[in-house]
Amino acid sequence: MNLEIATATAETDPTASAAASADVPDFAMQLSSTPRGARLARLLAEVHLRRWGLPTVTACQLVAELASNAATHGRVPGRDFRLALRVIGDVLRIEVTDTRGERLPELRQSADPDSESGRGLLLVDALADRWGVTEDRFPRKIVWAELRIGRPEPVPSRSGGTGDSPQQT
Repeated sequence: MNLEIATATAETDPTASAAASADVPDFAMQLSSTPRGARLARLLAEVHLRRWGLPTVTACQLVAELASNAATHGRVPGRDFRLALRVIGDVLRIEVTDTRGERLPELRQSADPDSESGRGLLLVDALADRWGVTEDRFPRKIVWAELRIGRPEPVPSRSGGTGDSPQQT
């Protein structure tokens, strides 16, 4: 079912086709607002990030936290959440849209040490370079996080270099 929604979204969303034609890494999909949908969001993010040759660990943790929040706190029965991944320059932008625009996330500085929840946004705040909330068309909101993905450093060549090889006398 999610594949059908993603296909329909790509066909009706002009920004999706424009990004695809520019060969800019871009992915978006609607997922069920359930723990299963949140898990699928993380797995799909990992697949796409690997395909794009990008680091996965931190980005997948951010996707997991944002998707879990959407499935837990942004859930409206019968409504999905949307995951979007975009690479803009040297920044990966992760967006999760849900239909609880009236419930904006709060960063709690101190969670109850015995509580099993309440630390998700602390992780997002620690892992992301930037994050925030954007109001969308009522009743939606977008919670987003950005990561700098910098270009890989070139590996120095050992041939003909100086410093590591013994000098000839």
